[in-house]
Amino acid sequence: MTLRLEFTVSGMHCNSCGLLIDDEIEELPGVTASTTNLRTERTVVELDRPIPAEQIIEAIATAGYTATVAG
Repeated sequence: MTLRLEFTVSGMHCNSCGLLIDDEIEELPGVTASTTNLRTERTVVELDRPIPAEQIIEAIATAGYTATVAG
């Protein structure tokens, strides 16, 4: 079963920003994929098990950006 979480991300300036975010998130246990879109300022994270949204927000902050759960 694949779970999906979506986040709104601010502070990105180019496509490389999205790659940095995805790389940071994909290091988290349980994350199978992360896709960040600069134009929509959204990150979609696919998980193979539940993890707290705060853990993903912290990973995005480690990459240097601010995020909130989308919705």
